[in-house]
Amino acid sequence: MARGVAIGIQSFEELRKGKYFYVDKTDFIKEWWDCGDSVTLITRPRRFGKTLNMSMLEQFFSINYNGRSELFEGLSIWQDEKYRQIQGTYPVISLSLAGVKETNYKTAREKICQILTNLYIKYSYLRDSDVLTDADRLFFDRILALEMRDSDATSAIYQLSDFLYRYYDKKVIILLDEYDTPMQEAYINGYWDELVAFTRSLFNSTFQTNPYLERGIMTGITRISKESVFSDLNNLKVVTTTSDEYATSFGFTEEEVFAALDECGLGEEREGVKAWYDGFVFGKHSDIYNPWSVLNFLDTNGQYDTYWANTSGNRLIGRLIQEGNKNIKVSFERLLKMERITSPIDEQIVYNRLGDNEVAVWSLLLASGYLKVIEKEKLTTPGMRPKYTLSITNGEVLDMFYNMVHDWFMETEVHYNDFVSAMLYGNVEEMNVCINKISKNVFSYFDTGKDPSDSEPERFYHGLVLGLLTELNQEYILTSNRESGLGRYDVMIEPRDKSKAAYILEFKVHNPKRESSLEETVKNALKQIEEKQYETELIAKGYKEEQIRKYGFAFAGKEVLIGEE
Repeated sequence: MARGVAIGIQSFEELRKGKYFYVDKTDFIKEWWDCGDSVTLITRPRRFGKTLNMSMLEQFFSINYNGRSELFEGLSIWQDEKYRQIQGTYPVISLSLAGVKETNYKTAREKICQILTNLYIKYSYLRDSDVLTDADRLFFDRILALEMRDSDATSAIYQLSDFLYRYYDKKVIILLDEYDTPMQEAYINGYWDELVAFTRSLFNSTFQTNPYLERGIMTGITRISKESVFSDLNNLKVVTTTSDEYATSFGFTEEEVFAALDECGLGEEREGVKAWYDGFVFGKHSDIYNPWSVLNFLDTNGQYDTYWANTSGNRLIGRLIQEGNKNIKVSFERLLKMERITSPIDEQIVYNRLGDNEVAVWSLLLASGYLKVIEKEKLTTPGMRPKYTLSITNGEVLDMFYNMVHDWFMETEVHYNDFVSAMLYGNVEEMNVCINKISKNVFSYFDTGKDPSDSEPERFYHGLVLGLLTELNQEYILTSNRESGLGRYDVMIEPRDKSKAAYILEFKVHNPKRESSLEETVKNALKQIEEKQYETELIAKGYKEEQIRKYGFAFAGKEVLIGEE
C-alpha cells in the first residue's frame, strides 16, 4: 500500500510520526559528520529539501531528542552503531531566516531580532541556572526585551553557545537555514548595505570567533560573495550546485523517483515526469529531480503542473531579464527555444553589482535552478575562467518562463493579439496601429532606466520577439540573427505547416543624418532583405517565393513604422 504524500511538511519528526512518504536522506548526516568541516555552506534551489534536512540534523543530534530512536529506526543511518551512539548527544541551536522578506531595513532587522528572542525563550531554563552569572542574566534579559542593541543582537548566538556549553559541558552544533533570503529582499528593496553590515557581524561572531562551536551548517539558494558577508569566515567550506559533495542529499535521484511512481501506481508516467521535473545537475550527478513537483505530482495522482516554478521567488529573475541589456535578452530568447548558451560562471553572487552583468545573471539563474550545466570547458591557459554550456533545466521551468513573458504583455494583451493576427494575415495598416500602442505601453519594461539611445529600439525588438514566442511557438519556429544568403536576418518566422506563409522581419533604427523619414528607414530595411537574400534559407527548405512575406520595421524612440515589400 502506498504511503500518504504530505505536502508542505518540513519537520522530520512530523513526517516520521505520521508515516508519510519520505525518501531516506539520512546518509547526509554521515557524509557531513565524517568530513569534519567546521562550518559548511550548502546552496541549493528553493524547495529542494534544505529545511527538511536541517530538521533531520537537529532531531538527530539534539539533546532534546535523546532517546528518540523511533525517528531513525529503519533508515540508513541507524545501521551504523557509531551513529546510534551519538544520536541525541549535542546541544543544537537551529534557526531559519526564510521568513525575513521585508521591504525595508528597519522591519527586516526587527524580524531577525524576534527570531533571536524566540531562541532565548526556547532556552529560558538557562537564565536561572547556576552556570550563568548576574551579568549573563542581564544580557539574557536584554535579548528578551522589545528593543535590542546591534551589539547584543549580533552576538546573541555566540552568547547562547557559551551558555549551552557551560550547561551541558559540550560544544554546540549551529544550523542556520535560508541565510540568504533577507539578502535577496534587501537587494530588491534597496537596503542592501545596511543589512550586509548587520549580518556580516552576526555571522562572524556566530561561526568564526565562536570557541563554543562544534560544527555549523548554513543553507541558502546562493553563495553571496565573500566580500559582502563572509569576509571574516576563513573556516567556511562552500558546497554549490557544481560541487560533488552531498550531490544526492538534496532532490530526488531518478531511481528514487521511479520507485515512488511505482509505489503510487504511476509507473507509466516515467517519461512525462522526466521531461517535466528532471534536469537538475549537482556536481557530476545528473538526473536529479525537483522533489516539490514530484511530491505534488504524486499527491494529485499524476497531474502535470508548474508546482515548483510557481512557488514564488521569480520576481528577481524577471526583473533582471526585463532590465537586462540586449545580449541578455538575445541569450534569453535562445534559451526559450531550448537552445544552449555559453558563459563563464561566478558562483560568488555580488547582488549589488547584478545590473547588466551577464555573467552574474546567468550565475544566479544557475544557482536558483532555472538553468543547468551541460558541459564545462577544460582550460589549458592559466588565469582564464572556464565557460559553461547552459540550457533551461526542464519543461516546468520552460513553461514558467513562457508564462512570465506573457504576463509582461498582459496590460496590452488585446493590442498584442491583434498585432499577431494582423501580421499573419498581412494587414500592415492594423500592424502599425497595434505595434505603436504596444510600444507606448510596454517599452518601459525593457528599458534599463538609462538615457535614451539608439539601443532602445533594439531592446524593444527583443521584448517583442519574446512576446511573439508565447503565442506562436506551437505553430511556428522563430529564429533570429542567423546567417542566410549574404548576411544575417533579424527574425525569421517559419511555419511548422509548410503550406502556410513564412515571414522575414528586418529592424532598423531611424538615422536622421542619413534618412529623411521613417518611411525611408523602412525602405532601407526592405532593401537589405532583398540585397542580402535572406529568403535563401526558406527557399532551400522548399518554400515558394510567394509564400514568403517580408516586413521592414523602423524605430525612432517609441515610434514604430512597419512596411511590407
